[in-house]
Amino acid sequence: MHRKVATFPWILLLILSFVSVAAFGQTTASIKGTVTDASGAAVPGATVTVKNPDLGIERTTQSNSAGDYEVPALPPGKYSVQVQSKGFETQIAKDVTLAVSQNTVQNFGLKVASSSEVVTVEATAPLVETTTVTVGQSIDQRTVQEIPLNGRHFVDLGLLIPGSVTPPQNGFLTAPLRGQGSFAFNTAGNREDTVNFMVNGVNLNDMVQNQITFQPSINTVSEFKVDNSTYSAEYGRNSGAIVNIATRSGSNGYHGELFEFIRNEALDARNFFNPTTQQQSPFKRNNFGANFGGPIVKDKTFF
Repeated sequence: MHRKVATFPWILLLILSFVSVAAFGQTTASIKGTVTDASGAAVPGATVTVKNPDLGIERTTQSNSAGDYEVPALPPGKYSVQVQSKGFETQIAKDVTLAVSQNTVQNFGLKVASSSEVVTVEATAPLVETTTVTVGQSIDQRTVQEIPLNGRHFVDLGLLIPGSVTPPQNGFLTAPLRGQGSFAFNTAGNREDTVNFMVNGVNLNDMVQNQITFQPSINTVSEFKVDNSTYSAEYGRNSGAIVNIATRSGSNGYHGELFEFIRNEALDARNFFNPTTQQQSPFKRNNFGANFGGPIVKDKTFF
């Protein structure tokens, strides 16, 4: 019975890694903002359309009486935001990038329409996060996929977050285990057994020791965010950091890759117990594999 329970997270994460649908729980992001006219007055009833052609997502809403709009529950990715209102020119903001669990603000200032011209504006990343009091940082897909990691364990990337420190070798959960790395990390003064790991909104913690049940492959992780303090109201259960992991999604186009990461004695330095008076100890490690993704049902379900 114990062995069946222990393998359940593996089965669950295998399913989550294989099929991507538009339901991401706490890993979702949102786009919000205000629609005004040239004088700065609110434009109520403006139609706001948010699109992600890669995932076949299209959401439509309207600005309220104060000119505010919000489109919640969006998976990470690049979006275009279009605003239309009678008597005003149409505006489109392209390449609005959403990170995991991020609330992005995109405001619009509409001008009186003089023709059927569509104005494209450039989306800019805010210098200061104004939509939440949560303190944290996202690790983007390029960093996750390309940074060199000894053993390729994604938990090691938690040390890139400000306020995180290298855990002690005699820690409760941080003593490295051969082939698996550490099971948690210390951040913002919190114990390693208070970190809450979630994959696409699904809890990934062992209920007994509160350690991560297993580490998803680096190549299945799109990006992740670590919140250190003052968490949003949707989080509970743990007093330590909140780690939101978003897995890579398929899209309407087919894509894949082959990879091999090499470590050997020609690239590594000698260890302390292998002096230059002796032949260098042999060491060979090859981490190789492949992945492939695409649509199952176009615009709806991907693998």
